[in-house]
This record gives sequence, structure tokens and C-alpha cells, in this order.
Amino acid sequence: MQRSMKAQVKSAKHEAERPAKRSADRREAVHPAADVRITHPERVVFPDTTITKGDVAAYYAAIMDWLLPELEDRPLSIIRCPDGAGATCFFQKHHADKLGAHVGSILLKEKKGSDRYLHVSDPRGVLELVQMNTIEFHPWGSRIDEPEKPDRLVFDLDPAPGIGWSDLVAAAKDVRARVRAHGLESFPRLTGGKGVHVVAPIRRGPLWEEAKAFCERIANEMADARPDRYLANASKAAREGRIFIDWLRNARGATSVASFSLRARAGAPVAMPVRWEELARLGGANAFDLAGALKRVKAMRRHPWGDFAKTKQTLARGRR
Repeated sequence: MQRSMKAQVKSAKHEAERPAKRSADRREAVHPAADVRITHPERVVFPDTTITKGDVAAYYAAIMDWLLPELEDRPLSIIRCPDGAGATCFFQKHHADKLGAHVGSILLKEKKGSDRYLHVSDPRGVLELVQMNTIEFHPWGSRIDEPEKPDRLVFDLDPAPGIGWSDLVAAAKDVRARVRAHGLESFPRLTGGKGVHVVAPIRRGPLWEEAKAFCERIANEMADARPDRYLANASKAAREGRIFIDWLRNARGATSVASFSLRARAGAPVAMPVRWEELARLGGANAFDLAGALKRVKAMRRHPWGDFAKTKQTLARGRR
């Protein structure tokens, strides 16, 4: 009898660091997590490392129980790198049948007309995207059953060159305090790049424009209070020595990198959710690479954000 999907994923966790099993011609591998065929598993994906496509698939199989809740039934954008992270990569949000039988689609309105956006609901869909050379996963802040109603807010702290880690940590804590003053708890995520996300779950109800307006107000308050430190607009000319508080992640159709997603950057860094109390001592937004992320996940007994998924808090109308 075929094992359940859950059992297959658990099995993959124990096999994650093993090389993918190659067929006789060494061109194909069947991944243990979801019976998804991974072609050319020996091809190096991160050219400054020895990390292969098979390793990337094994990583995503190993952390699937943590990653999938970030992606499940949300409109999804992906970054695909057919020739590896060191070559040309491209951003994709629209569905295509070639992506895989378990990659779903949802028809969403656009500025002109509508189009099919992709989404996933199980490990097979995720690994089919990996088979199609996906490295990064960027979900919407809403779900496909109510795409116009976000259920999380994201503040993306983007530091100018030269900004120290301690200043970035202080900025994240400043966002936390200001959001908390409006009755919302929030949680930090290392982006795997140079910044930090502060993420606040909310009950579905406000529309995108209301959520965006609230986040814009928080960013402007911080920029007005500390114009020497913070910036609430994307002007590169004014960025020097400051941290841009990117509130535009909360616009309809905007996305943020998922927790536990690899980044298509040198060294194979990972976007990692962390606890507030550990943020300062981690040393940087790219503190975890693929190997470090696997080690951390193996030791985890619960999500670093605790009961994030069960947090029920409302963005009050008067505060939007």
C-alpha cells in the first residue's frame, strides 16, 4: 500500500541530506517526499557552492511541514532559475500547465482584465515547482478563497549600505512597538538578503487598501519621529544612512518571501523566522544558509513564532 503524503514527507526529513537517488542514466531522480520526478538532480544550482538541484529538492522536502503552511492556498509568485542562481532568473506569478499537475490556478482581476495565478496546496505542488527550477517562493498576504482580504501585514526593513545590524534590529523593535500600540503582536523574519520583515497576523476583514493605509501610516510616523534614521518612501537619492520602511508589501498583488524559502543569491541563504529574543545575536539577515536552516529545523520542536497561525487579532476600523 502506498504511504500517505504525510508519512512520505516525514520520511524525507530523515533522508534530506542524502543525495537524490539517480536512475541508471543519472539524469532523473524520484524524490521520496511526493513521488515527484526531479530531473538532472546532479546539476549545480548555486555556483559558489556544491549545492545541486537534487539538494534543493531535498531541502524543500525536509522542511515541508514548516514551509507549506506559509504557501498553502495563497496566490503565489515564484523565482525560477533554469540555469542556476548565478545566471538569469525570472519572476513568475501566472499559472502555466507545464508547471505541474498539482500546481493550481485561480482567476484574479488585474488592472486590465484578469489572468490565472498559481497556487499550491500540497507537497507535490511545491516539489513540482522545484522541478521547474523554482528557488524562491513569494506568497500573497491573502488566501484564494478571499483574495481581496489580507490576513497578515508585512513591514520590510530595507537598510542602506553601511547600516549596522544593531540599527536594523532596533528598527524592527521600533515597528513592533508601534504596531503593538495598535493592539497587534508581530514577529520577525530574516529575509536571507539584507533586511528584516516584521509580520503581523490579522483577522480577515479589512480590504487591501485599508491594510496598506495602516502600514503607510506606521512608516510615516517612524520617519517623522526619526528622519535621520527612517525613510517611508523608496527614493534612492534620500536612502543614504537610513532604513526604508517598505509598507508597499501590503498592496494588492504584492508579495513577500516565505519563511523557510531559499533565496537565489550567493551562498544559498534562507529566509528564516526567528524569535524576538534571538534577533540581535544572529548577526545578519542572511545568518542561515541551506545547511544551517536544515540544522535549525531539525532541532525545532515548535515554530519560532509560536502560535502565529492561531493568533486572532483585529485591525480595528478606526486604526486603519
